[in-house]
Amino acid sequence: MSSTWVVGDIHGCAEELAELIQKLMLSGEDRFLSVGDLYHRGPDPLGVAQQLTALPGFELVLGNHERAMWRRAGLVGQAADGSDARPLPEEDSAWDESVLLGDGRTSMKRVGLADVRSLLAPLVQQPYFRRGEGPEDQAWIAVHAGVVPGLPVEQSSPDLLCSLRRMHELPGAPYWYETYAGPELVLFGHTPSRFPRACRAQGRLVALGLDTGCVYGGSLTAYRIEDGELAAVDAKRDYVND
Repeated sequence: MSSTWVVGDIHGCAEELAELIQKLMLSGEDRFLSVGDLYHRGPDPLGVAQQLTALPGFELVLGNHERAMWRRAGLVGQAADGSDARPLPEEDSAWDESVLLGDGRTSMKRVGLADVRSLLAPLVQQPYFRRGEGPEDQAWIAVHAGVVPGLPVEQSSPDLLCSLRRMHELPGAPYWYETYAGPELVLFGHTPSRFPRACRAQGRLVALGLDTGCVYGGSLTAYRIEDGELAAVDAKRDYVND
């Protein structure tokens, strides 16, 4: 049976990504789904792009840093399924190095204008959410940041799906997943934690945060939808604060 692995924020950690891929022993039928934030902050964004594009089963939901790049490249759309994003031009546009900056003008290491097309290519025609069916008839949704409880993901804006953390309109501004009760299992990144953020409702897992802070010296974590297995590799170091 094929596997669907969902991996948390990679953030340029190519060495850890290679170790994780090897650990998972992926077959040609397996899916490897990233919840976004592929490149920024970490040591080797090009290495990440090269590894992911070489995987037959690679899939992606765009994160806030990818959306920022897409916006600066003049290719961004407003549809949650990514269908209205403009394609990469056949010839290089008059881009400057700002197109490599992420959300909040976060920098990307060891890259320049000659690398823009290689870094943008894996983002082409990618959505801001993906859906599927898991075990025990529980559907799943993969997004980068989160969902608003009660709002269909298809009706959510890309900016919300990429950036949501807290419900500021509620008392105490709780994290969105603290108010979420399903029924779908939401797999997400964006909000780092040393361990996966697991939330349950009525005895069932309904939200799982997979950003375990690899770029900050934590780990890179993947979750297999079919059986709930978690796999992780430790970061080599804290690439942001060292």
